[in-house]
Amino acid sequence: MRRHFLGIDVGTGSARTGVFSESGDLLSSAKHPIAIWHEAGGIVEQSSEDIWRAVSRTVRQAVKEAGIDPASIAGIGFDATCSLVAVSEDGRPISINRSGDPDRNIIVWMDHRAVAEADEINGGEHAVLRYVGGRISPEMETPKLLWLKRHLPAQYHAASHFFDLSDYLTWRATGSLSRSVCTVTCKWTYLAHEGRWDADYFRAIGLEDLAGDGFKRIGTEIVAPGAALGTGLSSQAAADLGLLVGTPVGAALIDAHAGGIGTLGAVENEASGSAEIGRRLAYIFGTSACSMATTEQPTFVDGVWGPYFSAMVPGLWLNEGGQSAAGAAIDHLVTMHPAAAEIEARAKVEGLSLIGYLERAAARAGDGAADLAGGIIVVPEFLGNRAPFADPDARALIAGLALDEDEASLVALYVAGLAGLGYGLRQLLDALEAKAIDIDLIIASGGAANSPLVLQMIADTTSTQVASVTSREPVLLGAAMLGAVAGGCYCDISSAMGVMSRIAKVFRPASGAMRERHDRRYQAFKLLQETGRKLRDMN
Repeated sequence: MRRHFLGIDVGTGSARTGVFSESGDLLSSAKHPIAIWHEAGGIVEQSSEDIWRAVSRTVRQAVKEAGIDPASIAGIGFDATCSLVAVSEDGRPISINRSGDPDRNIIVWMDHRAVAEADEINGGEHAVLRYVGGRISPEMETPKLLWLKRHLPAQYHAASHFFDLSDYLTWRATGSLSRSVCTVTCKWTYLAHEGRWDADYFRAIGLEDLAGDGFKRIGTEIVAPGAALGTGLSSQAAADLGLLVGTPVGAALIDAHAGGIGTLGAVENEASGSAEIGRRLAYIFGTSACSMATTEQPTFVDGVWGPYFSAMVPGLWLNEGGQSAAGAAIDHLVTMHPAAAEIEARAKVEGLSLIGYLERAAARAGDGAADLAGGIIVVPEFLGNRAPFADPDARALIAGLALDEDEASLVALYVAGLAGLGYGLRQLLDALEAKAIDIDLIIASGGAANSPLVLQMIADTTSTQVASVTSREPVLLGAAMLGAVAGGCYCDISSAMGVMSRIAKVFRPASGAMRERHDRRYQAFKLLQETGRKLRDMN
């Protein structure tokens, strides 16, 4: 019987499952939306029960559509957003909301309720902060835990376990309390290179109770991504998913890191040999944007998360940048335009989303698409600057707007927004290069990476080659690789990466006059961004 592997991804808006062959071919996929609550004060919440139901539904649908016997599933891998889940000892959800609603037991990654706690932590000289770019983000878990303890103490103390969402999913699947080295190192301040939590840090910031009980509420057994957990699928999870009891389940990854695994090792052809991963940057472009670079030795880059040891590729150090809003920034940007509703209605008649319609319109300009932006410059930092400035208080700026309300002006705004994301990525590349991390190929994944226009814009704005991969779902593929390792098909993640992922096309950056134009616009982008910081300081 041929072996198959499931990759299960829980993003911000949906759960997805993909069925893959041993060589990384996608046989089928399924998607189901998940609920999300937004409230004033930067509060964004979800439900673990709702998410598990969505996961179960997509697994059953994907396996059915693949037309395979569930017995052929030889391994399962999960990835998810870096969101905080609170549950009781017996698995009941514990509310993290002032309403006390137990269904709302997840603080989503993009929730910024803990900005004050993050600022307070950053005011201390904590050694662990060296490994998060010098400043902890309110998107990470210790500021959120501190907020819970201060503002909802009864609910904080009622929670027996705090999980990163991907670790919650593997626990729900297997009953194993093991945490992935990816999640706890990247988002919880675990020191993977030393194999320990820093108890002094937790005591200093006001979470001494976590240190006092030996960290059992946040993880005492830390394992490598892809490590087989427990005895595989539990009987209850197998019934929920429609799979066999005991099916191997691998320790998970954060969703962006699964995208890195699914792309960084891609080869152009069988004769090209192994990839030079150290000169590549994984760019995962979805609701947010994450950028992953690996090094053999720890490299400290101000404002860039990490270095994290073995948090993505075993044995390598990871530096992680990106922006808190990417696809979400473009969506928000274009809906601000006065013609957005009219043009969206026009797009629906043609079976397109508003973004799809604008993308098509811009693509018609061919090599001159970037010129459609005209004099508009966009700094799309609606949710702050994740890297290289680690500034959660930064906000978006737009220069060059007129009173135009036609389709052309909306296309111009869309193109300028894409360029702004590219220039933000270029800033990160500059910061890495200053520390001798030289990137010569960006490998893109995520929903936006399916667009040739977007990939060419990234190449042109960063002056760096950009590659796409053959898999339509590289994040799901990265998750499936975890299942392939847990199921014994490959001895480790590096081996799976070199076999299951392949490069489809390389987009080369513009040269000549177009490159010079982007260089000038990049300088204008930085000037506008700096002006925004100065204006904020004046308020």
